[in-house]
Order: sequence, then structure tokens, then C-alpha cells
Amino acid sequence: MDDVRPMASAPRVILRDSTLREGLDTPAVQFSPSQRFHLGELLAEAGVDEAEVVAPSRVTADLEIARALKARGLPLRICGLVYADGSRYEQEIGLSAGQLDWVTLLMPLSSKREPADPSEKITRLAAAVDYAVARTAAVGVGFPHATQTDLELLVRIGRVATEHGARRITIYDTNGSADPFRIRELLTALRGAWDVEMFFHGHNDLGLATANSLAAVAGGAHGVEVTVNGLGDRAGNASLEQVAVGLHLRGMPAAVRLERLPTLSRVVEEASGVAVPKLAPIVGEYVFIHKSPAHLRTPELFEAFDPALIGTRRRLDH
Repeated sequence: MDDVRPMASAPRVILRDSTLREGLDTPAVQFSPSQRFHLGELLAEAGVDEAEVVAPSRVTADLEIARALKARGLPLRICGLVYADGSRYEQEIGLSAGQLDWVTLLMPLSSKREPADPSEKITRLAAAVDYAVARTAAVGVGFPHATQTDLELLVRIGRVATEHGARRITIYDTNGSADPFRIRELLTALRGAWDVEMFFHGHNDLGLATANSLAAVAGGAHGVEVTVNGLGDRAGNASLEQVAVGLHLRGMPAAVRLERLPTLSRVVEEASGVAVPKLAPIVGEYVFIHKSPAHLRTPELFEAFDPALIGTRRRLDH
């Protein structure tokens, strides 16, 4: 649990699952502690690398869940978020140190969120990174509204963060307004500007979170944040099952046991109370049901991938 592998030497994409954090921002979703522990175990069994458990709005309460998950000795790095601006960041970083395998310090980049002045954002983030690095090894920074921000500011604040010791930067498409062309262009530019691990966090307001996540990897992202069944605020986030299969089919695999995805999806569906649409990609009930018998003679012409990849099978609708 203590080994934080440098992405530069890893041949695959890291998936950080945020179901236990972002999933709780889904309207009416509440996971009990026992459900969160069970989901953590299932994520580990499925080969997911990291689980984001701690939300910046409930650090103290979520750290209790994080500690319990770590005590189980799961092969799963436990992560959390702390706002870099505010009166509590020193206390929250102190509580997180030794409890989390990654601490991500958030600094929203929109001028509509305090502090409004870009220079003040940079100053406060640098101070928070200094404070965190002195107490824990694996410190990252995250930039909400990064896809709505001037590129010059994004590059500058990212450089300052890395100079002060941040080892990972997460780009947030907070309102889901970006498109794959923009995301690939942005991540390519940032990869040339920063010598640091880069992650992408996509929202699905325009139905593009999965496409944007794949584009981020194509642009140089080392990892992406996902949720099971795409749970999350508003229209949700990039779906674990869609991103994992999409990466696999494009020769950019993550260490995910794809045959575990249907079970994981069903468990989260039941625990969350949010139904998986029958037409949902990858895990929807209708994905491998054909009405035309002719399809079954050459199924590869009508299916994006063999159902055996996720441990299921095709059938004919009678």
C-alpha cells in the first residue's frame, strides 16, 4: 500500500475510481459504511489501482472510512481531496497524512471562486503544497474548471505546484463542456509544459466523459478518474466500465479484470438505487441481445467487442 509507483515507468493507464467519493454526489445516493467497504473490496478484486474516498466537504468523516479500508490490507491505494484554500487545510492535511496514499490539494481556477485573483491562487496553493509535502510523500494538485481556464494560467500554476513538490496534477472538466478534440489538444500541450504525472477527471453533462477520458490518454494523461456506472454529480462522470473496455480495445490497457465489470456494475446499481439503463454501453441488458438471427453468423460485424471479454454471452431475442 505504501508503494506509489512512478507513472513514467508504468506501461499502462492508471484508473482511479471515485465511486466512493463522487458517487455520493449523485442525488439520493447514500452508501452505508458496510456498503462502502464491500465496494472497496470489489474494486480491489477487479484490479482497480486507486479509490478516491475522501471528499473535500467531509474530510473528517470520510477519513474514518479510508482508515477502515486501509486496515483491510486491500491492494488498492486510498486517496482523498482537500481544498488548498481555506481555514482548515492545515488541520485536514495533518489528519490525512499517514492515512491516505495520495492527498490531492484542490485549487479551483475560475475567477468566480475565491480567491479571485490568479496570483493569490498561486500563492495559496504553493503554501498548501509546501505544508503537505513536509508531512506526506504522495501529494498531488487538482484544478477544477481547468478546461474553462486560460492556458497560460493553467501552465503557470501547475509549474509552481510541481516546483514545490506536487507529484501529480489532475485536470477537471468540471461542467462537462469540453470535447475530445479540445481535451487531446490541451493534454498534449500540458504534457509538453509539465514533467509530472497527469490525470483527467471528466463529467458527462454532454455525454462526452468517456470520449474525453480516452482523448486525455491519447494526449498524454497517465491516468483517468472514473466511477462505476458513471455515478456522480448532475449527469455523472466517466464510466469505469466504458473507459476500461475502451482503453483495452485501443491497446492502452489498464490493470482491470474486465470480466468483473458486470458484477461490479450490478452491486453498485443495487447499493445506489440508480438503475443501469438497458441500453447502457458495456453492461446494459440489451448490449448483446440481437433481434436478427443473421447477426449471429458474423457477430463481429455488429458488436464492438466479444462478450466473452466481460464474461457474458450474446443471445437472440425471441
